[in-house]
Amino acid sequence: MSTLKGKIVWINGAGSGIGLAGAEALADGGATVILSGRRADVIEAAAKKIKGAVALPLDITKEADVAKAHAEIEKKHGIVDILVNSAGGNLPKRKFDELTPEAWRMMIDMNLNGAFFSARIVLPGMRKKKNGLIINIASIAGKRVSQVSGMSYTAAKHAMVAFSEAINQEECANNIRACAISPGEVATPILDKRPIPPSQEERAKMLQPEDLGRIIRFVAETPAHVAIHELLVVPTWNRSVMGGADLKGKL
Repeated sequence: MSTLKGKIVWINGAGSGIGLAGAEALADGGATVILSGRRADVIEAAAKKIKGAVALPLDITKEADVAKAHAEIEKKHGIVDILVNSAGGNLPKRKFDELTPEAWRMMIDMNLNGAFFSARIVLPGMRKKKNGLIINIASIAGKRVSQVSGMSYTAAKHAMVAFSEAINQEECANNIRACAISPGEVATPILDKRPIPPSQEERAKMLQPEDLGRIIRFVAETPAHVAIHELLVVPTWNRSVMGGADLKGKL
């Protein structure tokens, strides 16, 4: 019997890429998955492809909306067992001298604040059950500073890694764990936001969303007494050390 059977999983950023792949993998493992994302049509279409999945459109940058969505989940499904914070994004204009205050705030909201709002709202239920797991999709940009990723994205992902570790330190007595998964380049739509998007040939050699889906499921199925604080995952064909047409020696 799968260790995920009967588990309630809430995934934000679930409309595409890593979030969607994680939803598919966890549903295959027997979990009930609730998919959230800003675009209602995308989330609803994604949920229709996953057996038993529930669509719950949501802008996680709005704290009140996160609280409302969580209340709906608890009313219909019960306490959230696993939260996957996968929402995020980047901007084409990401250099320091290109960033406006508005763009900076948007990036921090999208890549960090939404994860905080979501984790904050599920923790009381997890404390009550004395069990819970929060999986934060960070980035290699959360480990290494790079001009390619841009200042705002890099700052947010560094904070995401620290945020995960703080949860582990403060909540371990409540049997609650957090894992920051920090992937290198993944062939998802976020690459289209690069100033110079990688070629299709290069993307084929990168990590694929389903690779991260399997990793998310692995973490989710780990016994409750085992805490994996952080995972750094990169493609074998690693452009960060080999260089790429769009990198211009900036890594």
